[in-house]
Amino acid sequence: MSVSYVSHFNSRKVLVSALLWCACQFASAQGAPAAPVAFAPLEPDLTPYLVQHKLPALAAAVVQDGRIIAAGAVGTRKVGSGIAVTVNDRFHIGSDTKAFTATLAGILVDRGVMAWTTTLGEAFPELSPKMDPDFRRITISQLLSHTSGIPADNAEFLELLAKSMFEEGNLDDLRYWTVQQWMSKPLPAQPGQRFAYSNLGYTIAGAMIERMARKSWEELINEWIFDPMELRSAGLGSQATLGRVDAALGHVLVGEDIARPFMAGPGDDNPQLIAPAGGANMSVLDFARWAGWNAGEGKRGPALLRPETLKLLHAPVIDMPHVQTPEPGTPTDGKYGLGWVTAKMDWAPQPLVFHGGSNQKNLAHIWLSPEKDFAIVVVTNIASQGANDALFAVAEKLYRQFAP
Repeated sequence: MSVSYVSHFNSRKVLVSALLWCACQFASAQGAPAAPVAFAPLEPDLTPYLVQHKLPALAAAVVQDGRIIAAGAVGTRKVGSGIAVTVNDRFHIGSDTKAFTATLAGILVDRGVMAWTTTLGEAFPELSPKMDPDFRRITISQLLSHTSGIPADNAEFLELLAKSMFEEGNLDDLRYWTVQQWMSKPLPAQPGQRFAYSNLGYTIAGAMIERMARKSWEELINEWIFDPMELRSAGLGSQATLGRVDAALGHVLVGEDIARPFMAGPGDDNPQLIAPAGGANMSVLDFARWAGWNAGEGKRGPALLRPETLKLLHAPVIDMPHVQTPEPGTPTDGKYGLGWVTAKMDWAPQPLVFHGGSNQKNLAHIWLSPEKDFAIVVVTNIASQGANDALFAVAEKLYRQFAP
């Protein structure tokens, strides 16, 4: 089934003003509207990329000084459905969730519950005697910077995920079980010595945060971030409701130009066990609000973190090895911090704070320029190479057009 763009484009081409009054911009998940907010419409800018790269949907937003100054969405929630996507539709943001997990850790550090140097052995003293000595001394900051020595995703990790499906308990119980399953294995690298992008490492970081906070990661991200930031569209897991096309459904490319949609269900997202590594979804507007808060580095509320802690999350920790053809959502190189990448792009005068996220059916990029208090978010509901090219190209265009 080919991607259809005609209906949505025709509904948008009447836009000729520089500003769009969007009364539903900050609508809650229950549909209650808030006061209207003005922003420039991006639909005319996005449509050429949607068509060129054969995307089901594409959305983006630009933030300056904490205010959304431009936003738009084009395409359809599901190919062939004719249901136009909107700026209020939820998109899956994949590994961009890692920054939320790092923020939860930062909150615990600011509250004095733990330190960046707190180790797995200290967090789980009852398990410490059975831990591999190197595993025992892994710190929370090493887990968040992918320098723990825990390997990148491999066959053994996939086997562990499959095995977890047969375990009983809540998600925090399963993450504790994950720590138990991995704690005696020798590490391929010493903690703090080498970069290895590890979703398992972030899952274990989630378990460590759960132990120190005495609540599940899911409760914490809702109570400590989503709610105080009023990210009303934000959720976890599948972005759509079972049996409904009420969000931008994820797609996979079948052949060169046919996108296959995935309804909400077991096949549309990663296992919930690894949500701390990549399980969040939200509208492009809420994603932009999160980006703007980060770009301000403490200039505006809510005061979830001390400004110096937020800056620490963004700061580089280790060089990422150069990759000629990286996975969608990943730059060819950069420096990894705590849930964020510092990347130098030829279209920006200063390095930008970045992250990409994908669950193999969706793709999301977030860009920050703290020096300019400026941010860009771009999302789509397919994770092809064309989608990756489109998101980088859109970010460049919007940076050149809107950056101060």
